[in-house]
Amino acid sequence: MAQGYNKAADLPQVVPVFPLPGTILLPRGQLPLNIFEPRYLNMIDDAMAGDRILAMVQPAGGPVDLPILAPVGCVGRITSFAETSDGRYLVTLTGCARFRITAELPTQGPYRQVRADYSAYAADLVSPPADQEMDREPFLDALRAYLENRGLEIDWDTAESAPPEALINSLSMALPFEPAEKQALIEAMSLLDRAEVLTALMRIDAADTGDGETPPSIQ
Repeated sequence: MAQGYNKAADLPQVVPVFPLPGTILLPRGQLPLNIFEPRYLNMIDDAMAGDRILAMVQPAGGPVDLPILAPVGCVGRITSFAETSDGRYLVTLTGCARFRITAELPTQGPYRQVRADYSAYAADLVSPPADQEMDREPFLDALRAYLENRGLEIDWDTAESAPPEALINSLSMALPFEPAEKQALIEAMSLLDRAEVLTALMRIDAADTGDGETPPSIQ
């Protein structure tokens, strides 16, 4: 059960959208957000006064002020909220379920709203078994090569012991992939599908030696 929601019908069918490139939310993942634009401050105010639900969707081209939205996003519930002395909101969004946009709704308000179809992602509302099989060794090998190439460090004890969903989804959300690559991760149907995409992306990145030759990208 994700954030108290048992089935897709429990989730709102119309959701406000926060379009942010290079940022995805996944079920049960936690995404910290620093909100400062007036229209999104207004969106948070409205969400906090209601069901605390909003959707993260990546832009997919078009004008900066009104970008085309990627077809698949994820709704989350605001699970922590703080206001700073300079008027910003610091919130944590916890992922509930992915959805496909069926329509964008006309609105007179400052932020965008879409109609969400959760039917393809109903399984997101149920946590995968803690003992779900995952071929962890090649995954960690790819992660090690990726981090070495990027000059990054992680807590390896945590990486080696974390449940598969927590490991795969947290890395998918946190690692600095391109927006199209992030979208491939969010659109992967199952957790193991996402692990395969993530492994491939890390291997591609690790193969880039910085000599000016760009490795192939996953579309």
